[in-house]
Amino acid sequence: MRLQVSDAELAHQAAAGDRAAFGALIHRHYDLIFRVAFRFSGHRQDAEDLTQEICIGLARKIAQWHGQAQLKTWLYRVIVNACHDKRRRDATQAKAALGWGERELALRQAASEEAAAQDWLWSAMGGLSPVLRDTAALTVGEDLTHAQAGEILGVSEGTISWRMSEVKKHLRDLAQKETADG
Repeated sequence: MRLQVSDAELAHQAAAGDRAAFGALIHRHYDLIFRVAFRFSGHRQDAEDLTQEICIGLARKIAQWHGQAQLKTWLYRVIVNACHDKRRRDATQAKAALGWGERELALRQAASEEAAAQDWLWSAMGGLSPVLRDTAALTVGEDLTHAQAGEILGVSEGTISWRMSEVKKHLRDLAQKETADG
């Protein structure tokens, strides 16, 4: 019986909450929805997912059809919009995934550079006298103030400051030498 009812009548009944009319409308146009979704996506699984999304969304959207255009024309527009939305979502997700990949590569690069700098620093620290190495270990490595390091080492804050000046001078000279040799 529903097959003899026009699309327009089914759409009006569905918009008024008639589930049977909505089911008949979906049954009538399901192949069209899938076919267009498949043509736009090119993949069966994507077309099936899109078709399900569109059918679910039609339950809300059917009330927006006011009969200015044929239902089939309006339905094409709904399908095309859904396909475009999916394409945009996929592009956004791909871009986000690429961004995360680039971020991960940048983090790895930064960690590698940090490790290389730490290796260089520890190697350079090996060339310091034990007194300067201990001072640097407390002030730089443990992030203690000069006063705190002085208290621990039993020397004045001024002595710690002088020692750190010597550490910096040694590291600067070593870096310049490596750059000149390099």
